[in-house]
Amino acid sequence: MDFLMSGLAACGACLFTNPLEVVKTRMQLQGELQAPGTYQRHYRNVFHAFITICKVDGLAALQKGLAPALLYQFLMNGIRLGTYGLADAGGYLHTAEGKLSPARSAAAGAMAGVMGAYLGSPIYMGMFQALIKIGQKHGLVGLWRGAVGGLPRVIIGSSTQLCTFSSTKDLMTQWEIFPPQSWKVALAAAMVSGIVVVLAMTPFDVVSTRLYNQPTDTQGKGLMYRGMLDALLQTARTEGIFGMYKGIGASYFRLGPHTVLSLFFWDQLRILYYTYTK
Repeated sequence: MDFLMSGLAACGACLFTNPLEVVKTRMQLQGELQAPGTYQRHYRNVFHAFITICKVDGLAALQKGLAPALLYQFLMNGIRLGTYGLADAGGYLHTAEGKLSPARSAAAGAMAGVMGAYLGSPIYMGMFQALIKIGQKHGLVGLWRGAVGGLPRVIIGSSTQLCTFSSTKDLMTQWEIFPPQSWKVALAAAMVSGIVVVLAMTPFDVVSTRLYNQPTDTQGKGLMYRGMLDALLQTARTEGIFGMYKGIGASYFRLGPHTVLSLFFWDQLRILYYTYTK
């Protein structure tokens, strides 16, 4: 049941944030491996990107890829949040004294993130027809192209997100800022988590997007980057430190609300479930 609630919470958040994912991806890919000032900027900022996409591609383009995104979110976050929820319910995140352990929370978040992201990686590559084409061209291994390279991003993001959420929620409960079991506790903790996770994930998010979108040879090997580290170094050398945070505005507007909504929905669904099943 934990996995089902987690997947539904993530899908609910995805409906609201998929347009931001479209904008973020386009902003991160413009000017790839080109020095600042040497290429035409089609999108000046998040809002300009929204307007430009709507004018050129139509309003429906903002929900491009919604179906695979929902499937990916249900599978990836269903496994990730569900696994973390089971660890929490089993008491593995707390010390012998009953206090939340940030180290255990971060480790559990990282492990849950790796499981969810790796199993959901083929869905990230595309829907069923695309999966068949990739499988025919590159074989079964091709369905996981870029998956290992994306794991550092997932480890950092998942551990940061879930550890920050749990720790902030625990502190707010101790300080009695809001009434016990109030939805405001989960909402405030999710908002803090959203800010922290964007700062931690954006460099890895930029590189992960580029790894997935790079052209490949007949064996499925990337033609631009050898892996995560190579992509990070190339981006830093060519585009500077700000290249690592390209699209951070779009990242925040996507990851921030998605973190808030998914964690909030997840927390409230769990409270409702455990309240009515006691």
